[in-house]
Amino acid sequence: MLTKLIIPSNYKPKNRKSSDGYFITVAGNVGAGKSTFTKLIGEKLNFNTSFEKVDDNPYLEDFYQDQARWGFHLQLYFLSQRFQDQKAIGEANEDHIQDRSIYEDAEIFAKSLYDNGKMSQRDFETYSELFYAMMNPYLVRPDLMVYLDGSVDTIIERIHQRGRDMEKKVPREYWLNLHNRYEKWLKEYKESPILTVNINQVDLVENPEQIDAIAREIEYLKNGKIENLQQVR
Repeated sequence: MLTKLIIPSNYKPKNRKSSDGYFITVAGNVGAGKSTFTKLIGEKLNFNTSFEKVDDNPYLEDFYQDQARWGFHLQLYFLSQRFQDQKAIGEANEDHIQDRSIYEDAEIFAKSLYDNGKMSQRDFETYSELFYAMMNPYLVRPDLMVYLDGSVDTIIERIHQRGRDMEKKVPREYWLNLHNRYEKWLKEYKESPILTVNINQVDLVENPEQIDAIAREIEYLKNGKIENLQQVR
């Protein structure tokens, strides 16, 4: 099965009007293909798109060389960028698909740095206080999270295919740690339904016909036709 729909048991649906835009956020480990997914599915559905700032990120290369020194700076930069992006999405109230969710910043990456001794308790508490102050009432919740799920081997293979030297040098244990944190976080996430996409089997570049299939599933979810979603699988 290429995809699987998860409705969290503690999920509380948003109060949506028919005129409201549909907001999708795309989550997944580094190298999972979030930017490609966002671009291709956004084009297919005619959604607005926004992308994580990586190539012009002023901290990312320094972070991979010295995570303890630059982790707090990097997370504040991402939090600022993501907050501005998600606030603009809510204000525009149009159909939109976003590369990387704001929730991953806090629940995956900042916590990983703290738990592994690469962010001090003081910095982590400062970051967390800022994050939760931003969440309500300023940010719109997503209507759907697409989670790109795959094995660590698939993640590492895609990282090497992508060709960013700073990521190629990172040991496997780092990606495995993030993978395990994603697995745990997915069970706790409650902001929206989750459409998991199996990237061990899905490659939208090599198999463009998969774009149509996944876009059709998202359209069914957008229109509240979950029964149709079950029929196309």
